[in-house]
Amino acid sequence: MALIHLNFHSDVLRMAVSCDVILPQKSRNLIGMKTEATETYPTLWLLHGLSDDHTIWQRRTSIERYAAERGIAVVMPNCERSWYCDMKYGGAFFTFLTDELPAVCRSFFKGMSAERDMNLIAGLSMGGYGALKCALTYPERYRAAASLSGAVDIAACVDGKSLMSEAYWYSVLGDFDKIRGSKNDLFHIATLAAEKENLPALYLWCGTEDFLLDSNRKLKAHLDTLGIAHTYEESQGNHGWGWWDLHIQDALRFFFDKK
Repeated sequence: MALIHLNFHSDVLRMAVSCDVILPQKSRNLIGMKTEATETYPTLWLLHGLSDDHTIWQRRTSIERYAAERGIAVVMPNCERSWYCDMKYGGAFFTFLTDELPAVCRSFFKGMSAERDMNLIAGLSMGGYGALKCALTYPERYRAAASLSGAVDIAACVDGKSLMSEAYWYSVLGDFDKIRGSKNDLFHIATLAAEKENLPALYLWCGTEDFLLDSNRKLKAHLDTLGIAHTYEESQGNHGWGWWDLHIQDALRFFFDKK
């Protein structure tokens, strides 16, 4: 596998951005790791959490080894503390993530495909919210999505004011009383998506000791009510990297081994 530290200028964000990319590499004598590679390969867009950046999945998990076994590319962008939103006062990170970043990566890496079946998206915590938001907003672009310990109810996060200050939340989302039913409300996005055909396969996991468990259960119930097919799992675990390293493997099995 190749690990590329990619720095380029974003026209959408109007600034330099960072992104790490894992690419499949054909190798006949790599010791200790199975590798698979083809001329074109699936791409996993892998999103970080609120306190992290584009390097975190490599530092805290064995994602490169897991990607090698599947022969997939992994793109890990730095989207700061944007909640993967087009911020009220800040960068248009949702547009960057869903439009500009894929186009830039595909221009650099010829093996990446724009075909829906070749694109998957996943993330943890804030990134879990972001992954589901992307997949349900643009179901025609992603075959499947996974959320690990997802902060899936952004309005509840704002109401609690426990993660960040009011000023911060306002810079991201604007008026607090307009979040419910907006383009950033995952419950509203799911309601709109339920009217579409051929939705992505969805995988949600949350630990039973995680402070976001109730919001994940709430989203599961909402998806059930809407009739949106999904796989939802709970098991022992808190909001920590040991569990995310374990369950990103479950997400990959869901993406590639699900019959």
